[in-house]
Amino acid sequence: MQTSPPKRLLIVYHSTTGGTERMVQAAALAAGTEPGVIVDLRRAVDTAVAQLTQADGYIFATPENLGSMSGLMKDFFDRTYYGVIDQIQGRPYCTMICAGSDGRGAAKQIERIATGWRLKPIQEALIINVNAQTPEEILSPKQLTDSQVAACHNVGQLFGAGLSMAVF
Repeated sequence: MQTSPPKRLLIVYHSTTGGTERMVQAAALAAGTEPGVIVDLRRAVDTAVAQLTQADGYIFATPENLGSMSGLMKDFFDRTYYGVIDQIQGRPYCTMICAGSDGRGAAKQIERIATGWRLKPIQEALIINVNAQTPEEILSPKQLTDSQVAACHNVGQLFGAGLSMAVF
């Protein structure tokens, strides 16, 4: 009996105050429980073209900074964009945003990049709103509610199951 090679889910993220990191940890934990799925969880600054080309699917996660994705997440896309163009098209992806307000600007930026790469979205961006509006709230460590962590877990479980069953 021939077994298929494991599927690799690359989760690329940036986090300063811990909210986005908590989101990707929940997603990674869930995805990693699916048979035949290997999760590669990497900070944006530590991710290069090689990791993108070796992955079968992607979760991109970032905090919302001034209505946009974080600068280090943008740096990741800037460094890797042309190095993988026409090499990863058709692969599945999703986006997770830890937002202080609405998160739509950051989600839209990543959607445009993924469209350029011709990736397939598996769902709408998951935006977790932590309602950080004052300078103190924005800069303080983020705590997610159990339901917010569960939503991130569900994204990871969905992605892992889809890769494991070759749905996408």
